[in-house]
Amino acid sequence: MDEKTMVNDILGGVKSDLTTYQNAISECENMTLRQTLQQIRNNDESFQYELFKIAETKGYYKPAAKATVTEIDTVKNALQA
Repeated sequence: MDEKTMVNDILGGVKSDLTTYQNAISECENMTLRQTLQQIRNNDESFQYELFKIAETKGYYKPAAKATVTEIDTVKNALQA
């Protein structure tokens, strides 16, 4: 397995983990457990961003095109309605 594949697999796994953490946090009644899950999530988000920046630098990941001002305004207006 090459480095690009491994990096993309790790990024996909962390993305899935972040979703799982968020679901658990939103349903957690125990404040100590909730804070622990939030801390784990925050650490994983930092790790994911650092790995993303490395992948982007190495050309392993190409982000989507940036939204235009019109596209941003359209979404913004739809959410404010």
